[in-house]
Amino acid sequence: MTKKQFTSAAEEVKEERLLNLFLELAKINGPSTKEQLVAEYLKKALPELGFTIVFDEAHENFNGEVGNLIAWHEGTDASIPPLFFSTHMDTVLPTEGLKPVIKDGVIYSDGTTILGADDRAALAAYLEGIRAVIESGIPHGPIEFVLTVNEQPGLVGAKYMDYSKIKSKAGYIFDSSGDVGQIILKGPYSSRIWLEVEGNAAHIALNADEGNSAFLIAANGLLNMKLGTIDEETLANIGIINGGELTSIIPGSVTVAGEVRSFSKEKLDRQLKHMEEVMQEAARKSGGKVNVRFEKKYSGFDIPKDHILTSTVERSARNIHVNPYLTETLGGADTNILNENGLTCITLGNGFQNIHSFRECISIENLINTGRLTAELIEQWYETHK
Repeated sequence: MTKKQFTSAAEEVKEERLLNLFLELAKINGPSTKEQLVAEYLKKALPELGFTIVFDEAHENFNGEVGNLIAWHEGTDASIPPLFFSTHMDTVLPTEGLKPVIKDGVIYSDGTTILGADDRAALAAYLEGIRAVIESGIPHGPIEFVLTVNEQPGLVGAKYMDYSKIKSKAGYIFDSSGDVGQIILKGPYSSRIWLEVEGNAAHIALNADEGNSAFLIAANGLLNMKLGTIDEETLANIGIINGGELTSIIPGSVTVAGEVRSFSKEKLDRQLKHMEEVMQEAARKSGGKVNVRFEKKYSGFDIPKDHILTSTVERSARNIHVNPYLTETLGGADTNILNENGLTCITLGNGFQNIHSFRECISIENLINTGRLTAELIEQWYETHK
């Protein structure tokens, strides 16, 4: 049987079916660490599409309800290298009581909850995409879904993933605010810095002369600290200042915490060292001290423009009449962690907007194109390797 006797998989994506599926999934409450209801839905839906599923024990590391879900579909041709699609099962806030509103081709909540398009849009599109592939009758290789938990607080589920359960080596993650066609080849390194500044506590009326304000030490350090856009590859921020006991007490300690992101590991380390040295100098001048702790969040990735994943998604996008474009981001995603753990994957745009807020929305066009591109990627991956 020749290829021409098959229907294109992307053409089999049913718009109304995908829209209804997204709305159904978005209404399933599953904030970070509380993804059990989402997992229960998938435990039924995925085997109906021919997948076998396993869960790991990642949740035991952070008191979650359920671990990461890895689902495997044999496909029709086992000689083709498997391709994975990944996204997260959690939302940043609850979607309980979600009332979707569709206006001018865009899906919103009614403003009382988030929509959950980040990233139930990808999850719905994957399910519809594989259903379209099956219904089209096209030959295809094995497909794997890598569905993480507790992603929103800092890619936690992926960090504790049991990677021995994943059979694929290459794949895609639809998890970006760019329209479908966005191809993110480069992501940042990221680390947190914790600066515990110590002065000397004292009462403002009883023994003020013995006081040495940790707040003032920290303030002097921050005034001399380079923050914001350091260069075209590096960002730095202070996001937490925490300390003090009473308004009548000169504070003896304060914790200052921040984060640095950079496409360059050297620049990341240089900025972290600068932040440490500036605060240490402020403490030295004032007779205080600083305890510094660094916390790695994730490593960067840089996928070549001529990689097979890149060329496949560019070709697939054009086939569904979407304009592909290559870019980079200083935002983090599970892509960082998966690449760091021996897999190779690219972040793709699926067009959600105003995420992590009650103004979150996604256009129906982007939702449908995510499903169509998923199906087309499966088809083109087979054509490339057969």
